Amino acid sequence: MDKIIFHIDVNSAYLSWSALRLLADGAATDLRDIPSIIGGDMEKRHGVVLAKSIPAKKYGVVTGEPIVNALRKCPSLVIESPDHGLYHQKSRELMKFLFDFCPELEQLSVDECFIDFTPVKGCYSSPEAAANTLKNQIRDNFGFTVNIGISDKKVLAKMASDFQKPDKVHTLYSFEIPEKMWPLNVSSLYMCGKSSTQALEKLEIKTIGDLARTKKEIIAAHLKSHGVLLWEYANGIDKTDVISTPTDAKGVGNSITLPKDVSDKDEAHHYLLSLSDSVAGRLRKAGQLAGMVSVEIKYGNFHSVSHQKSLSPSTNTSQIIYFAACQLFDELWDHSPIRLLGVRTSKLSDLTAPTQLSLFDLPGDYALKPYPEAESKIKNNPVSPSKEKLAVLDKTLDSIRQKYGESAVVRGSFLSKTPKKPKSP
Repeated sequence: MDKIIFHIDVNSAYLSWSALRLLADGAATDLRDIPSIIGGDMEKRHGVVLAKSIPAKKYGVVTGEPIVNALRKCPSLVIESPDHGLYHQKSRELMKFLFDFCPELEQLSVDECFIDFTPVKGCYSSPEAAANTLKNQIRDNFGFTVNIGISDKKVLAKMASDFQKPDKVHTLYSFEIPEKMWPLNVSSLYMCGKSSTQALEKLEIKTIGDLARTKKEIIAAHLKSHGVLLWEYANGIDKTDVISTPTDAKGVGNSITLPKDVSDKDEAHHYLLSLSDSVAGRLRKAGQLAGMVSVEIKYGNFHSVSHQKSLSPSTNTSQIIYFAACQLFDELWDHSPIRLLGVRTSKLSDLTAPTQLSLFDLPGDYALKPYPEAESKIKNNPVSPSKEKLAVLDKTLDSIRQKYGESAVVRGSFLSKTPKKPKSP
């Protein structure tokens, strides 16, 4: 299974964020614990329900219905007006946190996003373990909860995040469709609204499985192109990729909040290898070279430090960036437990731009002076792979991964989970 996609969805986002603000202002009651909604005007009592608490849901209150109807169902309903400025602030904080986890992020709305977990999956024992760690960190750091859906397809990841709530992780891989998705009512299918549901029910299509097993031509005849889309979703067909925010011109980086605090250098180097691979791959994909690399360490007490150095000549070679990152890390780390590691490149230039060679840019050498632990190894094997050979290797690996998937070629250290010491380029 090559691609792994997360869909992260904040549970009752508007209500949760308003509840946290009220509690911070001294409120004695948490909106999430009582029948309450966000929406409209509390005094005039008009508008629609934007978000509801779980206790309100038990009264039959649904998102999108008029507040007047909700009050009929629950006369004691507490109504809080929306604060969109607060919501955008909370959204920015969450997305920044998720970007640190994995930069391959596509934001769908103020309270949900997709993440392509594939580039960092080698850092975790399993996608489920990573998602549970991420979910718990969001709850502990921000005070609200999320659901995370995991799949190999975007639409299935979104469906999975809508399973039992709140504060849950669910999987819906393609092979799990018959068991987990087909028994659901067709109205549960993503993009299947009220009118589509009614049209399908007239065809005696009650469940998602019924839709999946019906001939596509029959669905298309009644619901046109939208019906074809629904049929494809019911069968787990979705070829769309996570479209991350375009990289700015200032730099390319990646960071990871570690599954547990790390106090072992070799283990930290293992994560730096994964990060450097990801960063170098994004540079190559963008046709850019980096003239500067920096490493960030965030300790268990949330204190952050960083260190940077120039790369001469500029590069997008995985091994060179990794070697530089390890040098910087070893100079910077104070042996305290590490919570987050980041590798970032800057001073970018186009791949076709002229490159000024270093005086030390000779076959078998590299301008970066190795740190002591690697120096003896280089003396014993003075002819290291040339930058040209490393570049050809990266190009070959990129080509194989593009054709056959990210998992077609995997570093041995990621398979064995045994961290490797850096080798001089």
